[in-house]
Amino acid sequence: MANSINLPEKRIVVTGGAGFLGRAVCQVLRDRGVPDAQIFVPRRRDYDLVHEANVIRMYEDFKPDVVVHLAAEVGGIGANMAQPGRFFYANMAMGMHLVEEARRRNLAKFVHTGTVCAYPKFCEVPFREEALWDGYPEETNAPYGVAKKAIFVMLDGYRRQYGLPSTVVVPVNLYGPGDNFDERTSHVIPALIRKCEEARQSSAPTITCWGTGSASRQFLHVADAAEGIVRAAELLDDPVPINLGGGEEILIRDLVIQVADACNYCGRVEWDATKPDGQPRRSIAIDRAKSLLGWSPQRLFENGLADTIAWWRSSNSTTSLLSKTQSRCTIRPAA
Repeated sequence: MANSINLPEKRIVVTGGAGFLGRAVCQVLRDRGVPDAQIFVPRRRDYDLVHEANVIRMYEDFKPDVVVHLAAEVGGIGANMAQPGRFFYANMAMGMHLVEEARRRNLAKFVHTGTVCAYPKFCEVPFREEALWDGYPEETNAPYGVAKKAIFVMLDGYRRQYGLPSTVVVPVNLYGPGDNFDERTSHVIPALIRKCEEARQSSAPTITCWGTGSASRQFLHVADAAEGIVRAAELLDDPVPINLGGGEEILIRDLVIQVADACNYCGRVEWDATKPDGQPRRSIAIDRAKSLLGWSPQRLFENGLADTIAWWRSSNSTTSLLSKTQSRCTIRPAA
């Protein structure tokens, strides 16, 4: 399974390298000693990797030894419900073209980043990699999850038939400074931070959250995820899925209170039960990552959340920063 490579000697393409996770992965590569001149980030405006011709041109232009595939069309529950066909097609097409061209060019390593959305809707908690095929994913994000998981199968087949070295990582929900705060496509933590910050600034008496708050999630700081991905690139050449997760499982209703308190929003929270909760529970086991990568998360959620809120405030010119001496308050749940 192990065929370690020395990354500073390689030319490395990071698809999605200008994005939230991609920037963190590029930084870890630099920390490993990979020169900037050997890290290549194809931008969508120049290389839309959904199209085969652009994938071929990208390989010809950059001539990589290693591809770390992070690019994805992805979003929260609302975005997944609005664009299920696009999410399946775009993610399936990108993965399929990139892997096939990697095989043709005898790539030294292909690193595929999967998604926790690939797990069955009612998977036993904590999720273990062996359970990936034990059922159908939660319906609202199944097209995205199935497309990403199909590349697991493709890489396994290409390893057995063609000898293509590859590795697959499956991160849980990510968060951290630099996250996507777009109200149409953001995931739960940046969406809640933005909602609470805007409500605080406007003195709104309530915020409304999707679902019932009964679902649970587990979160991983983006820097910890990036470290796990780079370790997989260095150490593994067999596409056995590797979970990357950490921290405790938290109910969404408790998460809302924690985010609101950290933002110093003192209003009330109401729940729109006409909107879906998504997968009922998410918490993943990381025994395989510990044993094969020597990896475990290093950052506490409370500290990472505070850093993420601070980043959002500093990047938002319309946000009034709170005084360090201002008193804290706790959000009041709706009756």
